[in-house]
Amino acid sequence: MDGPGGAPVDWKPMPFSCSFKQQYGKQFCVTDCPASPPCGIFEYVRVERPEDIPPADPLAVDVAILDLNHGWPNLGHDSLVHTVMDAACEAIEALEAADLRVRVLSYDVRRSGMLPEPPGPRFALYLGTGGPGHIDPRRNDGVAPESQGIREDPAWEAPAFRLFDAVQADEGAALLGVCHTFGVLCRWSGAAQPGLRGPEKGKCTGVLENVLSDSAREHPWFRHFAARLGEEKRFRVVENRLFDLVPPSTGFPAGVDPIGWETLRVGGPRGDAVTMLEFARDRGGVFPRVFAVNHHPEIVDRFRQVMILGQKRDRGEVSEEWYTERLEILTGSLPDEDVDRGLHLTSDFTLLGPLRFHLFRQIRGRVESHGRWTGLHEGRVLQAVAGESVEVERTAEAF
Repeated sequence: MDGPGGAPVDWKPMPFSCSFKQQYGKQFCVTDCPASPPCGIFEYVRVERPEDIPPADPLAVDVAILDLNHGWPNLGHDSLVHTVMDAACEAIEALEAADLRVRVLSYDVRRSGMLPEPPGPRFALYLGTGGPGHIDPRRNDGVAPESQGIREDPAWEAPAFRLFDAVQADEGAALLGVCHTFGVLCRWSGAAQPGLRGPEKGKCTGVLENVLSDSAREHPWFRHFAARLGEEKRFRVVENRLFDLVPPSTGFPAGVDPIGWETLRVGGPRGDAVTMLEFARDRGGVFPRVFAVNHHPEIVDRFRQVMILGQKRDRGEVSEEWYTERLEILTGSLPDEDVDRGLHLTSDFTLLGPLRFHLFRQIRGRVESHGRWTGLHEGRVLQAVAGESVEVERTAEAF
């Protein structure tokens, strides 16, 4: 298939990991990543106060991260930032041709009450992190065990729900969330209620297992995930949570599609807790557009996790004890190779693929608005897993 003006679209197979790492090795990202500042095509900005927000820039493709960690030390947030940087690396030729860069703005939501503006000229892609404490901010009194020491002002929740409404209503916008964001989206939509896991279940942590729903097996995107799984459609996940999200007895609200469920143990029966939900689909009817999971698909590359861990220690963000404990987890008992491959497959379909689709679409629109065509198209994501193509949408401003 050709692009505007007969220019070819690059439909070559695209693995959902940085091509430079594949070619030169994982160490390449530490020392030579071409996306890194100050000369690269990627920028990161932390937003804890209104004055931290940089002005909109026509040469910046802005991505908003909703950081729900409330200041807690974690690996997930920085892993999500690196996930966007990896995706930007895949689009480096298109970005450089138009003098563009991808800029991540990370908003400190729960602790500082900072939220990005709704979809519009600036933002079309939002990513939500995990975080500690109860899903209902009113329950985080700093005393109850489920609050995990968090004392929280719930004032951020209503504006966040309005942002979710705006994203859902805008077919050009997308929101992808993990863990705590999953629970917040369940509260926003009424799709499920949080329940503290009792002593019979305990905290859900480690490399565990989920199972695809019946509807996921027919889903235009997730059916390709199902085709790579065994007959029972079980898949491996990295989990670290205190709460189950259980749907009401009346079923899910209209428009909410369950994609995955817990299993009570690896190889065990399906449980009552839903673990993946789709709230909206892209205008082409293939990719999840508002979607969240109750696991950590951003925690996928052990080498990267060790790198991030070292960076956090060097910046003084974590204690030596916290660093040593996580390092031992990451380098001590390693899952076998098949489990590692299974975790990457889960990440490919529940985060890395959808993120690339929405980011590439945003980049392509910006490049074409500059009157250029580079061959980048978000349809390559589907092509990579299915050999299926989609029609190229032409940008009216450029053509």
